[in-house]
Amino acid sequence: FFFFARMFVQVCLYFYCKCLWRCLKFVVRKLTGQCELQRICYNTKPGAARTMKIEASLKGSKSKRLQTSVNVHPDAIEKTIDDIMELKRINPDINPQLGVSLQACLLQIVGYRNLIAEVEKLRREPYDSENPQHEEMLLKLWKCLKPNSPLKARISKQWCEIGFQGDDPKTDFRGMGLLGLYNLVYFAEWDTEIAQQVLTDSLHPKYSNVWQYLDFNYFFFLSQLSKAEWEKKKFDKAIGYSFAIVGINITDLAYNLLVSGALKTHFYNVAPEAPTLTHFQQTFCYLMHEFHKFWIDEDPLDIMEFNRVREKFYRRILRQLQNPEMALCPHFAASESLINM
Repeated sequence: FFFFARMFVQVCLYFYCKCLWRCLKFVVRKLTGQCELQRICYNTKPGAARTMKIEASLKGSKSKRLQTSVNVHPDAIEKTIDDIMELKRINPDINPQLGVSLQACLLQIVGYRNLIAEVEKLRREPYDSENPQHEEMLLKLWKCLKPNSPLKARISKQWCEIGFQGDDPKTDFRGMGLLGLYNLVYFAEWDTEIAQQVLTDSLHPKYSNVWQYLDFNYFFFLSQLSKAEWEKKKFDKAIGYSFAIVGINITDLAYNLLVSGALKTHFYNVAPEAPTLTHFQQTFCYLMHEFHKFWIDEDPLDIMEFNRVREKFYRRILRQLQNPEMALCPHFAASESLINM
């Protein structure tokens, strides 16, 4: 019974999408004198709400020319707009603002697709210790995070001080390739104060495990404190995780958000035109800072809970991005305010 019921619902949805919905659009156009693209641009403010509706409209069109318009090269966008206006029989002299609005939307749509390709290329490029540029970036990461502690050797235990697993960081970039290094360097170079603070916190042990390091007299002193005094004097809720490894893991999280399309909401709201790699890296900085605070609030027992906390954090970001008004880090916006196109 349930199988046939589900099949019936699917048939109804297919019939609605293919027939009734197209008929409804035809009737609305006759009544308003405007096509769906016009109604979206005239009645929806710029940003994710408008661009995502335009994208859905173009992809769902019965016209192949409109369907493929979201995949054109950036240099072909102006001609694509002319083709759309001609296909929809819209006079550009009477509707000059429509072309401007459609162009802004297409720049975002095509730019997002190109950004995925650029990020994927970096992710697939392995770290090469024989490449001077790769080595230079790695050393820059150290200098930004530990400016007062010179690195004694390229292969050194010192790398563990910024959260790598062994003497040579190159082995830790296998999962995310150069993308992980690019993000860490950007965070350390452009958000230096926050990056250094996160690193400092991450080096502290969990306060719940600190008792083994205390002598009896200090333990007796703590036992005499009231609950309120203990809350004031207790050790910080320190992180106890490997900074660089977590940064590479958060890079993976940001990558998944990008590829799944979840970051469209954010990028369409902060990038008036095409989102760039810089937008992606700024988003990574935001995610690192927010995960840092989230981990402290969750107060896990140890690093073994990392996957649980990361998954919970990921779900929270996804919920936020479901809001078409959402901009994860508006202070990183390419423009202080979206142009009202």
